[in-house]
Amino acid sequence: MSSSGSSYGDIHRYEPARESTVAAIAIVVLTIIEVVFVGVFTYGLVSAWGTTQAGNIYLGLLLAAIFINLAFILVLYRKEFLPDVMIVKKRRRKWEDLYVRGDQADGGEYWDGAWEHVKRAVYPYHKR
Repeated sequence: MSSSGSSYGDIHRYEPARESTVAAIAIVVLTIIEVVFVGVFTYGLVSAWGTTQAGNIYLGLLLAAIFINLAFILVLYRKEFLPDVMIVKKRRRKWEDLYVRGDQADGGEYWDGAWEHVKRAVYPYHKR
């Protein structure tokens, strides 16, 4: 679904999520596996597996498996259950990235208003 609006904040494209049942079941299974990995990792920490070299490697591999499993859960959720929305954003000019006002984009004298800049830097709530 597309709209013809081009003003700031209009939704340009909206595609609803697929909401697949297979993806929901896969997320539930991966979540159960995640809980098991976290349980084994916690048991390993409490049991001081990290005091030996092999136990430390095993805990590191478990931690890696936890984060990789979590990444798969998040990828499936984002792909299957979040809608694809593109909104119209305001285009920024090059001078806006430099925090310069539009009327100063072409430059000016170096010392023009230098004292005002110092006052604003020292006291930002300066009345204009």
